[in-house]
Amino acid sequence: MGILAEFGLLARRLGETIAVPRIRELFLPPWPSGAASVEHGFLVMLLEGGAAGLSYVLLPPEVAGDYRALDVRAHAGARSEQYLEPMGRGDPVADLLGLAAVNAICQHAMRSGKVRLDHATDSLGLLALEDGDRVGMVGLFPPLLRIADRERFELVIVEKDPSLVEKHPGLNITLDVTALRRCNKVVCTSATVLNESIDEVLANCGTARHVSVVGPTAGFLPDPLFARGVHVVGGRYVVDGEKLLARVKTDERWGDATGRTCFVRESYESPLGKA
Repeated sequence: MGILAEFGLLARRLGETIAVPRIRELFLPPWPSGAASVEHGFLVMLLEGGAAGLSYVLLPPEVAGDYRALDVRAHAGARSEQYLEPMGRGDPVADLLGLAAVNAICQHAMRSGKVRLDHATDSLGLLALEDGDRVGMVGLFPPLLRIADRERFELVIVEKDPSLVEKHPGLNITLDVTALRRCNKVVCTSATVLNESIDEVLANCGTARHVSVVGPTAGFLPDPLFARGVHVVGGRYVVDGEKLLARVKTDERWGDATGRTCFVRESYESPLGKA
């Protein structure tokens, strides 16, 4: 089963244990006029009661029509669970909506008190970076770039976009995911869940002593990732869904509308118990 299908199953199981509110509002960033693809911005699925799910918008040009055809008014009052079934079947727009629904349902579970949350630990700090480390970074992650500027470790950046190699000539960027085989620590963006590249990434992390998945769209519970051998999942907890939605709409910093979460495999207690 693919990672998106597994997250869909996780969210459905959660929905069987807690009452999930209906969708209050769905926000979609506009597809820029004349743009071939949408590669920025966040979709927000706000539930009644304040929980909200985020999904990073990264779509290919061939789905522009399907994306533009989405009518946010038609989603108000719907159940987020209806977006889970189509996940992982090759439809990028369905996957985008599905991951937002997964995050919204998981965030609702976190708000219900059924999940023990750690808001203090910095997930990047758990990499315990040392001189001589070879750190694989899947996707450009600015906080780690800033750390690399002042520490003595090798940073290997794995990307899918060839243009980034020319855009950042001073960075060690490769399109070859097998470069991760030479890394003893790996951190990858949560976008690898949405584009379902995470399994290929993890297949090349056999020698890594530590693997983290981090990013703002990691608003989900970590069960499927921990089952795959990931050690740490660092994401965002939505403190105030309405405030977050307002700030995303106006492209403001999220500030106190969200806080960080950190799940560590060795200490994580799933609200669903053992699989």
